[in-house]
Amino acid sequence: MVVSELTDEDVNRIFRALADATRRDIVRRTLVAGVSVSQLAEAYDMSFAAVQKHVAVLEEAGLVTKQPRGRERMVRGDLERIRQAQGFLDQLEQIWRSRIDRIDTLLAQDETTHN
Repeated sequence: MVVSELTDEDVNRIFRALADATRRDIVRRTLVAGVSVSQLAEAYDMSFAAVQKHVAVLEEAGLVTKQPRGRERMVRGDLERIRQAQGFLDQLEQIWRSRIDRIDTLLAQDETTHN
């Protein structure tokens, strides 16, 4: 699977958006099926306008899309964008695993030279 590269600004937007628990929950709810903004607003103890703002932050980060369906705006999570974020995290994991492997190698070499 080829993961398209994210810019630093993309990464900043994604993780800034996901830093909020309500926005993470909105993404979870909308990955399964499209949900109207009205339905989302019913699920939270906040105003419709506040939910719209959360959706706007997620939309700006590319984590959800809004599409009109009659008078409603349906919000749907973007699985490809989630995969891009996962790819970014996988790259970081590979860097750290490589560093740990190098440390293990150095420690093993040090141990054999001192024995």
